[in-house]
Amino acid sequence: MIQDLGSHCYHNEYHPVPPKAGDCILFFQGRKVLVKVTEDTFSFPDFQYAGEYYPQIYTSYTYLFSIDQTNYYLIRDESLTLLSGYTMEDIIIFRNLGPQVNGFALITGYQLYNWYETRKFCGKCGHPLVPDTRERMMYCPHCKNTEYPKISPAVIVGVRNGNRLLMSKYAGGTARRYALIAGFAEIGETLEETVKREVMEEVGLKVKNIQYYKSQPWSLSSSLLMGFYCDLEGSDHIILEEDELSEAQWFEREDIPYDDYDVSLTREMMIRFKKGLA
Repeated sequence: MIQDLGSHCYHNEYHPVPPKAGDCILFFQGRKVLVKVTEDTFSFPDFQYAGEYYPQIYTSYTYLFSIDQTNYYLIRDESLTLLSGYTMEDIIIFRNLGPQVNGFALITGYQLYNWYETRKFCGKCGHPLVPDTRERMMYCPHCKNTEYPKISPAVIVGVRNGNRLLMSKYAGGTARRYALIAGFAEIGETLEETVKREVMEEVGLKVKNIQYYKSQPWSLSSSLLMGFYCDLEGSDHIILEEDELSEAQWFEREDIPYDDYDVSLTREMMIRFKKGLA
């Protein structure tokens, strides 16, 4: 999965140190990121190269995290879009281009970029927020309100019916892949209750034997995904919630249309079922 970095080590401790020459720059505009694409790989600009053209980036930056000995910083200087050899690409490149460590850095940085962009003013009194110097937090000097990065708990659900697995496609958007039932936890419910509610709401089915499998941070939705397998209880007749899903159907193990793992928990759960491991 996207967070499985092998020998690389991700450090999310907040240590806002000044950037070094080889540290990486993450520059976003909406869903686009500044990268250099070379065949099937991509890379970020570093301070040494970008600083030769735009030395002001050393005076205005936001520390994000580090991977191994490399620090990653958010830069908002729009002149970077003119940096020679680099282009603005859709963030979805993390699915198709390597290395995986860069894909993880991209979407993790994108989550923090979105958080900072939506935490400019205090939601309590409306005054400007300022960054704290000791931890990743935005602080209101006027009313003392504090804002921490948003992480939303959500479930991914593999519904089993004997030798069959329920698979679906989302309605709207650009998603064309098959997925599993998914949804965010609501206030006051357990994750197991979320599993039951989401399955009932989206496909009108009852489930039992809910078993936790594995979790995954998924930065595109600022969520922490928790995967569960469960078994169908009662009728297998699907009542589709068309506002949420465009399609839902039962697949025999051998007919699941994927053979390889990718960066997502959803795909891993599908493949494990196909291989008879779940």
